[in-house]
Amino acid sequence: MTTTVPSPISPANTVTAPAASPMRRLLSLDALRGLTIAFMVMVNNNGSDGAWPFMKHADWNGMTATDLVFPTFLFVVGVSIVFAYEAHLAKGATRAQLAWQTVRRAAILFCFGLIVNGFPYFHLGTLRIYGVLQRIAICYLIAGLFYLWDRRWQSKVVVLVVALVGYWILMRWVPVPGLGVPGRDIPFLDKDANLVAWLDRHLLPGRLYEGTRDPEGLLSDLPALGTALLGVLTGIWLRSKHTLHGKAAGLAAGAATCLAIGSLWAFSFPLNKKLWTSSYVLVAAGIATALLALFFWMIEVHNWRGKWTWPLLVLGSNSIFMYMVSELIGGLLNFVPLTENGHHINPLGWLFVHGFSRIPNAGLASFAYSFFYLSLCFIPTWILYRKRIFLKV
Repeated sequence: MTTTVPSPISPANTVTAPAASPMRRLLSLDALRGLTIAFMVMVNNNGSDGAWPFMKHADWNGMTATDLVFPTFLFVVGVSIVFAYEAHLAKGATRAQLAWQTVRRAAILFCFGLIVNGFPYFHLGTLRIYGVLQRIAICYLIAGLFYLWDRRWQSKVVVLVVALVGYWILMRWVPVPGLGVPGRDIPFLDKDANLVAWLDRHLLPGRLYEGTRDPEGLLSDLPALGTALLGVLTGIWLRSKHTLHGKAAGLAAGAATCLAIGSLWAFSFPLNKKLWTSSYVLVAAGIATALLALFFWMIEVHNWRGKWTWPLLVLGSNSIFMYMVSELIGGLLNFVPLTENGHHINPLGWLFVHGFSRIPNAGLASFAYSFFYLSLCFIPTWILYRKRIFLKV
């Protein structure tokens, strides 16, 4: 579908800006979205286990660069909600119309996630229900409707604090049925003996990504909503009447505050992407805000635009399409009748074995393959960009 209407998930950001800060389009937000989806595609397609540590998720507690990808994307969705909704309201849309549109888009995005999980064989009896797109859909739905109901920043702060502190209380002091109190009867944040994993095993047995647990579990949607709300708060700040320099300074201050609080909280509630701990929410959002501040300072304040922003804008304008392509292309290539030593092999696997794996350094070989895969997925995204076609859910 060809559209020039801004979307919270697709290209953002035609806004009516105050005179002190003339800004018709937040290219810095598009650029951050593009950088995030590029890195997401690369780390999801490493080619082998020999990838450099920063190209892999932390095994449990702790955080790598890879662990920043998903929360940064969710943070950007939150920022985009503010710009997209305000643009629609300025054009005469009612809140009821936008609420219905939000519900419809969230449902479609959730279904896209199910397609990604099941493709190409769709074993319905064991189909994973949770997933990346599903979490984005849930957080977008709640944050979007919440913003339509009350567009003030104060209410977002209250719900953010309740979500993060409430999740900490649940994980730290609520007994896990049949196992006991974390930190007393069972290890705190044990991989399987925690409230998130226990709930998911009872709700969706046999459908979890890691068998006994899922990194996008139901209860951890609560702090993930906090990530989206931090994005909404950032969007509200960027639409304020401050100057461009003032907005950039505010972003930097917000980043420093989140990093400081999250880092201190991590001593008692460790950074953990798979449980989406409250400290992880703040540290990841702090880094995302710092990156946005850098892009904002370069692109909006100093107008440093050109060839370096072009690939990021291509990716950022069709991020959901890019993600879908990257997740589905491997499944499609499974149908290519290619064999290796008498066994079927995916063409991409064959390419890695006979090409990239010959690079002496295993980490470099994996990174080169990841960049190749990104380039492969970039081609159809670029074609849509040239034709001004954007996937709008």
